[in-house]
Amino acid sequence: MKRQETQPTISVGILRSKVIRFTLHGDFRPNSDGSVVTGDQTVSVQDGKILYNNDLYDEVIFSPSSTTDSFDLLDVVIGIHFHWERKETQRFNGSLKFIVIEGEVQAIDIVPTEDYLTSVISSEMSATSSLELLKAHAVISRSWLLNKLENKETESHADAMVVTDERIIRWYDHQDHTLFDVCADDHCQRYQGITKASTQAVREAIKATFGEVLTYDGKICDARFYKACGGATELFENCWEEVHHPYLLPVADSAQGKLPDLTQEAVAREWILSSPEAYCNTQNKTVLSQVLNNYDQETPDFYRWKVDYSQAELSALVKEKTGIDFGKIIDLVPLKRGASARIIELKIVGEKRTMVIGKELEIRKALSASHLYSSAFVVDKEEREDTLHFVLRGAGWGHGVGLCQIGAAVMASQGIDYRSILSHYYPHSSLTKRY
Repeated sequence: MKRQETQPTISVGILRSKVIRFTLHGDFRPNSDGSVVTGDQTVSVQDGKILYNNDLYDEVIFSPSSTTDSFDLLDVVIGIHFHWERKETQRFNGSLKFIVIEGEVQAIDIVPTEDYLTSVISSEMSATSSLELLKAHAVISRSWLLNKLENKETESHADAMVVTDERIIRWYDHQDHTLFDVCADDHCQRYQGITKASTQAVREAIKATFGEVLTYDGKICDARFYKACGGATELFENCWEEVHHPYLLPVADSAQGKLPDLTQEAVAREWILSSPEAYCNTQNKTVLSQVLNNYDQETPDFYRWKVDYSQAELSALVKEKTGIDFGKIIDLVPLKRGASARIIELKIVGEKRTMVIGKELEIRKALSASHLYSSAFVVDKEEREDTLHFVLRGAGWGHGVGLCQIGAAVMASQGIDYRSILSHYYPHSSLTKRY
């Protein structure tokens, strides 16, 4: 594998709005014109250009005079479309670039890769996590990023779908951002600049793994991750495009575990309604507080969970989320499950219409006001006071492909090193120094 000499600089899309307010801490030079500005600033859109200080520009770049200079962006939306969506003021290092995309101002942070990763592993989890977990996450976040950069010119990662009168099969992947490399929210990787206070452990994890990536057959791995697998991890192709990655396989999230055939409905039901031993089957508050940021801790029932809808609630929700009028929902029928019991194809039976939807995220989107925790669930219909209820009992939090963050946290708390954590969740991969 060709080794780079230095880390790349990347561009991260942070915020898009008609008007963006920001504060410069230190001396910044707009468009390298020699002038120095600092303090509170505002940009907006006018006639398809950036309006700044009563002048119009195609783009504006604020370059810091020092690496210690920083800037605040106000009203940054995090957790877009998730149940904990909110706005924050966030602080960043690097250069601040503004361009116009679809009639709005886009704020972009231009920053070295390893500085970006220092924030990512503090944003995806708590900066107080154990050192081995932070090392593992540094490697997979670096791998995911560099995989995207290397394949940007040769591969299409656009959302894809198959739509007929009877089927909607859609998968949502990392769309190639044409005007910046990655975005800052869960769609890519959480990146919240230096807002999340870094720790000595984070800095040590970055230093110890500097330039390290996972590889398979000489190529950087597409290292996926999520919160909790629910006891079993999933195949890549069951969630995204029909491509098999030999390092993204179904594994039991335990030391000695062997997975049952969770593609079978009866086996999946028994599995989901039980509580099998697994690394991520934990309520250890010390471990969870290290892994989960404050808003993530608002979701305590990640290993096994339950959602209850009346027929009227479910029918209205599905119509709103899919744009399809099924009439009263009569049944939800799993047609195809993956290796982790996640439903890949679900038949929605209504009085007016019946359709099959998939893949896993499309199902999660259709059955929740935000995102259902996972598509690994079973459906029970219950009559209560002459009202039909649909009870969804499920397992896990996220798509289940690759590293289980809570499971990895438990492994690290048990003294398992980051190399072993990575080999557990990414079998057949190798740890390689990239730069």
